[in-house]
Amino acid sequence: MNKTALVTGASSGIGKAISEMLVNEGYTVYGIGRCFKDTDSLPGFIPLVCDLTDEKQLKETLSRIPGKELDVLVNNAGAAYYGMHETLSPQMIRTMTEVNLTVPMILTGYFLRDLRHNRGTVINIVSVTAVSVNTHGAAYGAAKAGLLSFSESLFAENRKYGVRVASILPDMTDTALYRNADFMADDAEGCSLKPEDTAEAVRYILSSREGTAVTSLTLRPQYHRIRRKK
Repeated sequence: MNKTALVTGASSGIGKAISEMLVNEGYTVYGIGRCFKDTDSLPGFIPLVCDLTDEKQLKETLSRIPGKELDVLVNNAGAAYYGMHETLSPQMIRTMTEVNLTVPMILTGYFLRDLRHNRGTVINIVSVTAVSVNTHGAAYGAAKAGLLSFSESLFAENRKYGVRVASILPDMTDTALYRNADFMADDAEGCSLKPEDTAEAVRYILSSREGTAVTSLTLRPQYHRIRRKK
C-alpha cells in the first residue's frame, strides 16, 4: 500500500535528497519549500510553496495535506546565522528559533493524532550542534538542542501508541545552510557530508524492524576541516 510523507525544506539540500529517496521507495511526498525547480516534475512528489514563518501561509498549506493518510513527517527545514552572539539581530534570532524549533513543534502537534492512528514516524533533522559547544553559533545550537529535547520527550509520550520518533544529527553538510557564514567545509574528500547521507539515515530508520525504534543517529564526516571564505 502506498504511503504518504511530508518533508519540510524540500526544495534543496537535505530535504530534496530525502524527498527523492522517499519517492523512489514508493511514497507520495508532500514537500514544503520556498521555491521549487527540478523536483517539480518528479512523479509522486507534490511541491507546496510556503514560507513556514508566515502563519497564514502555513495554515493554508497544511489544509492541502491529507493528514489522515500521513505516515511520515520529516521536520527538516532549517535556518542559520553565524557570528558572535552580539552581532545577531533580534530578527535573526527569532527566525532561527521559529524555523528550527517552533515550526517543527507546531507541525508535529497538527498531525500527531493522525500519526498515532497510522502508527507513523516523526523524524527531526537536528544537528551535532545540539550536543556541543557552539562558538559563533550559540543561538543556532540552542534551537537545535531544543529540537532534540522535544524529540526525546515526544517519543516518551507516544511510544505506547506505536509512533516512532527519531532525531538525525548531521555534522557539516555540503548545502546552502552556510551561506550566511564566513566559513565552509573544506572541499577535500571526506571533509563534509552529502545530503544523500542523511537521506540514507532516514531510509535506515524507516526500514528498522517493527517493534524497534531508532531514536537518534549522528552522522559525521571522516575528517574535521573547515576553511574561511574569501
